[in-house]
Amino acid sequence: MRTTFAGLDAAKTNGVIVPPFTADSASRKVRMAEDAWNSRDPQRVSLAYSEDSIWRNRSEFLCGRDEIRRFLARKWVREIDYRLVKQLWSNTDDRIAVRFQYEWRDDTGQWFRSYGNELWEFDAQGLMRRREASINDCQISAADRRFFWEAPGSRPLDDPGIPEIE
Repeated sequence: MRTTFAGLDAAKTNGVIVPPFTADSASRKVRMAEDAWNSRDPQRVSLAYSEDSIWRNRSEFLCGRDEIRRFLARKWVREIDYRLVKQLWSNTDDRIAVRFQYEWRDDTGQWFRSYGNELWEFDAQGLMRRREASINDCQISAADRRFFWEAPGSRPLDDPGIPEIE
């Protein structure tokens, strides 16, 4: 049985959303990825990636689920009070493009908003085999924060997500 984000579309094989993607299934895949990342659980998140998944995250290059899991564990020690919003940008049969924003603070209490884009490629089982992420961090004041839901945890369904105009 394939393992990926919890709560995947039961209409697909074994409850996993697999290629080819429609706009609707790609949007659901993106939201499930957001929910998993907002759990801040490196083990849970890593299961969405193939054993030999290849990543570029900023200037860091990773290969394999174990490296991904270690990367995520380091990330969430450094990025405190992490809250992420993802939005589908476009999709093809086996690829999804996403834009995202997340907020976090460092150990001095300085808040940041990170802006980025991701390109995802999936295998036939619905596991991500490639992820390329470009991310920029901007310092913000606590008063400029946008994401306030209980964390770790999923963004509320009625939350507006990423603002259309900055």
